[in-house]
Amino acid sequence: MAKNILICDDAAFMRMMIKDILTKNGYNVAGEAENGLKAVEKYAEVKPDLVLMDITMPEMDGIQALKKIKASDPGAMVIMCSAMGQQAMVIESIQAGARDFIVKPFQAERVLEAVKKVVG
Repeated sequence: MAKNILICDDAAFMRMMIKDILTKNGYNVAGEAENGLKAVEKYAEVKPDLVLMDITMPEMDGIQALKKIKASDPGAMVIMCSAMGQQAMVIESIQAGARDFIVKPFQAERVLEAVKKVVG
């Protein structure tokens, strides 16, 4: 059965790119969010198997959203996405419960490898 994935990124182009990679490889995109606040709401609404979460977003950043999602669902599976050179944020997001980390610009293989590792 196809895994449901929630994509959270403030850039519509990035969401489209990730969606394209996932749908071409048999995953179902259950929803999209353009900021952390929407990500938390959408998570509660669609209960996805996995969340791909950008760190740098308006309204609420990805790390705050990750913490809120994990507080409401300790079993939540979240993979963080971010640009190069944000090591401190990578460490903070892993400590907050993220399962993996993908660096932008994305390579399709790396996205799929992370998704497979976390949800199969």
